[in-house]
Amino acid sequence: MNPTLHADLMVALPELWLACVGLAVLVVGAAVGDRASRAILWSSVIAFLIAFILVAEQEPGARLAFGGQFVSDGFAAFMKQLVLVGAAVTMVMGVGYQRRAGMQRFEYAVLLLFATLGMMMMISANDLISLYVGLELQSLALYVVAAFQRDSLRSTEAGLKYFVLGALSSGLLLYGASMIYGFTGTTSFVELVRAFGGAEPPATGLVIGLVFLISGLAFKVSAVPFHMWTPDVYEGAPTPVTAFFAAAPKIAAMALFLRVLMQPFGDLVAQWQQVITFIAIASMVLGAVAAIAQTNIKRLMAYSSIGHVGYALVGLASGSSDGVRGVAVYLAIYLAMTLGTFACILAMRRDERMVEQISDLAGLSRTQPLLALVLGVFMFSLAGIPPLAGFFGKLYVFLPAIQQGLYGLAIIGVLTSVVGAFYYLRIVKIMYFDEPAQPFDRPMGREVATVVVISGLFVAFFFIAPEPLIAGAQHAAAALVP
Repeated sequence: MNPTLHADLMVALPELWLACVGLAVLVVGAAVGDRASRAILWSSVIAFLIAFILVAEQEPGARLAFGGQFVSDGFAAFMKQLVLVGAAVTMVMGVGYQRRAGMQRFEYAVLLLFATLGMMMMISANDLISLYVGLELQSLALYVVAAFQRDSLRSTEAGLKYFVLGALSSGLLLYGASMIYGFTGTTSFVELVRAFGGAEPPATGLVIGLVFLISGLAFKVSAVPFHMWTPDVYEGAPTPVTAFFAAAPKIAAMALFLRVLMQPFGDLVAQWQQVITFIAIASMVLGAVAAIAQTNIKRLMAYSSIGHVGYALVGLASGSSDGVRGVAVYLAIYLAMTLGTFACILAMRRDERMVEQISDLAGLSRTQPLLALVLGVFMFSLAGIPPLAGFFGKLYVFLPAIQQGLYGLAIIGVLTSVVGAFYYLRIVKIMYFDEPAQPFDRPMGREVATVVVISGLFVAFFFIAPEPLIAGAQHAAAALVP
């Protein structure tokens, strides 16, 4: 084998592993049918775990592959591990739901597997072309999985809205990429770094292209004003799919955001910082205010996720290595909080049917005290109340903003956290002080219970030993911004 090709394949070994497993289970599913759905799902989970190990075992340092279009470094490894954990856990969480909802079709696991492959390609993209290929591989699979419950009008509507608005965002991103190519003559991140290294100010058309590129990426992280799809898709999609949307794709898109702005456009921080600051403020404000009126817990989590994207963007707006570290820490903590909260939502069943109204949680502390306790921990953490993990997540993104003189952004972040605490604490009040509603079905399922316990322990006791996560985030940030 050509030594160069062999080296390239080794750099992209985790992605090649997932691609081969995806093709294999697709063939098996087509041959055997839905009888193999359970085996394919668990095979996909095992494939994610093996990919996690392959990522962890890769050689340290930045390595390029496929003509510089693909990069493997410490930042990519950290974010890929978060994505793989999110994908594997949400797939396991949905086992019981699939059985009850009649969703035991082999295509479900295959689609999530290819979506995760696309996310890993996004994280390692080192060129505008490979960026787009990874983004579309993820998006095309997610369009289908959002509408996976074909008999549900809400699920079909969610898939259609996501597809139409996703196509619009892809157009914005491609238009921005074409303008960048037109003004620089390259799509390579490495060449773009060199192109912006001079003292000359960037051309106006290039800045416009960058704004379009940011708009396309902002849609993928559901940042304001490109958030309009999020509440409807979160509410309409099957709950395990909503959990997947809230976890893995958001982390991958934010990682891509970081790589694009901090590497090829790192020297243009004065041009994009004000755009990111506006998006961060708008997302935090809308996430804090719009969720107050929600009665459906999945819609509330949608607006909550918009707000949390705003907090993560505060770290990006700082444009520093400490800001990247803060975003990495925030995303890891956000992943644990989100997975735990959606595991609790999956436990909201009555007579084998899912219930999603916040009022259904009334008196939960008296009917299922342990579930109420853990969900209360997640709500306090999402609100950013110390000493829970969510407080440290916000601390690590606000501090770099203050260090860079973005005092107004940090103050708005703190104020929106206070406003947002209202709807999180309202859920705690409903669980502990309202008259009990009809109790939920028991048991909640081993898979869901395991996720609830592990994520709850992480969120509650993160402050005892935060060093491993912070050290990993620091290593990731140093790989991205030396």
